[in-house]
Formats: sequence, C-alpha cells, structure tokens
Amino acid sequence: MDEQYQQAIRHWTLAQPVVSAYVAAVVRDFRDRDDLLQAISVAVLESYSTYDPARPFTAWVMGIARNQLGTYLRERKRHRLVFDAETIDLLAVAFERVESDQSRKLDYLQECLSKLEGRARQMCGLRYQNDLKPAAIASLLGMTPNTVAKSLQRIRDQLRQCIERHAALEGVKQ
Repeated sequence: MDEQYQQAIRHWTLAQPVVSAYVAAVVRDFRDRDDLLQAISVAVLESYSTYDPARPFTAWVMGIARNQLGTYLRERKRHRLVFDAETIDLLAVAFERVESDQSRKLDYLQECLSKLEGRARQMCGLRYQNDLKPAAIASLLGMTPNTVAKSLQRIRDQLRQCIERHAALEGVKQ
C-alpha cells in the first residue's frame, strides 16, 4: 500500500463517523444509507489525490458526501420524505462543526490524561488501555472492586471537569 493511500484511509477513518451521522440524518432506509456511505467512501479514496491538506479533511469529505447525497436524492425525487438542497447543506455544516468541537475535546482529553499522576494514571491505563474490569484491577492493586469502581468514577469526573474548563477557555460548545 502506498503512503498516499494509507493517509487517505487514516483520514477517512476519522471522518467516517461524522459522514455516517450526516447520511443517517437525511436517509431513512438503512440499506440506502449503507450503499450511500460505501459510494462516498469509494469517491473519497478515488479523489484523495485532489485533497488540499491546507483545508480541513472533514469539510472536504462533507463536500463529497453532499454531492453523493444530491445524486441519491435526485434519483429518488418522487419520494415524499426527501429534504431540499438547502436543508441538506445546513445539516452538512452542522455536522462539520460538531466534528470540529469533538476533535478539540479529544485533544483536551489527551492533555487532561497527561496531568493524571500515580495511582489514578495507573488505574486509567489498566481500565481503558488494558480493558480490565474493576475486579481485575482490584486484585492487581490490592484494593476492593468497589473502591476501584468509585475511584474510576472520581477520575472520570475529574477528567470531564478538566475538559469542560479547557472547552470554556477556548469557547468550544459543551
């Protein structure tokens, strides 16, 4: 696999949930949604060489999704449950914004996680990197499962507050 193709797949993997949610908001039939999402994926991979890295990838992909969706809707114009072009464009813009805000919140999460120390960092690693349940963590750390569960809840609350502080400082919607 060449580097450009790998990069296209990485970008698409990150943008796909937003595109999928956008398509699902417009297209009711799940089979049509799957077919449309597959067509968008193929179009993205085929036209990736035209992508300008100076632009946000999600915005570029949403343009492709709008085009594919427009074609889909023109073919099904006789159906009554079809949005007009303006509504579809507004939905695309809304989903682009959500992706941008969510992406920033993930950046905040990484920063907040890096501030964790000692046992809190160790417990998070065991729970979310190693996918261990509280009972398994408790046996490793010499704690009770209930204490581990309560500690993890406090750590999640601490991380959420940290993310909210960062978001408020940068004006990101909660």
